[in-house]
Amino acid sequence: MEEPVIKTKELTKRFGDFVAVDKITFDVHKGEIFGFLGANGAGKTTAMRMLCGLSKPTSGEAVVAGIDVYHHPEEIKRNIGYMSQKFSLYEDLTVLENIKFYAGIYGLTDKQIKEKSEELIERLGLGKQAKILVANLPLGWRQKLAFSVAIVHQPKIVFLDEPTGGVDPATRKQFWDMIYDASERGITIFVTTHYLDEAEYCDRICIMVDGKIKALDTPVSLKQNYKVANITEVFYQLARNAQRSGD
Repeated sequence: MEEPVIKTKELTKRFGDFVAVDKITFDVHKGEIFGFLGANGAGKTTAMRMLCGLSKPTSGEAVVAGIDVYHHPEEIKRNIGYMSQKFSLYEDLTVLENIKFYAGIYGLTDKQIKEKSEELIERLGLGKQAKILVANLPLGWRQKLAFSVAIVHQPKIVFLDEPTGGVDPATRKQFWDMIYDASERGITIFVTTHYLDEAEYCDRICIMVDGKIKALDTPVSLKQNYKVANITEVFYQLARNAQRSGD
């Protein structure tokens, strides 16, 4: 059986006496769409930062794309994709300049950059907008471009931090079509979202409360186990007694 793309064992992050992430253990597999949920203060952002090589764990183990997060955090950054609602593209650069810039950061050759840029612009239907500043694109198009740029180097895994925040329902549906396509091409998707209906689209869901994993299963199994009709109700059952209010 193929090794998990993410493998953690009792991964922990402390800030002084405060335990932000408390001994979490889980695996994520190739091509899986893995939803990572939690209310503000649950610890999901801190956990994601450790997995992306941005924050060193206090204890426990974590391997991402075959790379140990303790010893090679910079190598992890080069071998994953990352996108967030808050920061993904440079708005003062054009569509084409953003693609070329990030492709260069991810280590693609000049030839690969040229090929990927042309392929990406054609696939997104942005031929007429290639030289337009990203700031002038509608939010939905910016998010779709940002996702495409995040996987331009065909990483093993892409981390999506609330990627559909603020976009309309039709654009969210188009965005998830892109996620499914990437998953079918073998890219693992690790996604956080505040839209709990989107969690239904994931292969498995992990729900964190107060730094701990409170549930981890498929959407169907979670709804059956908690005897509810949707993931929103599962989430509220688990999170309503949370002690924390800030991440």
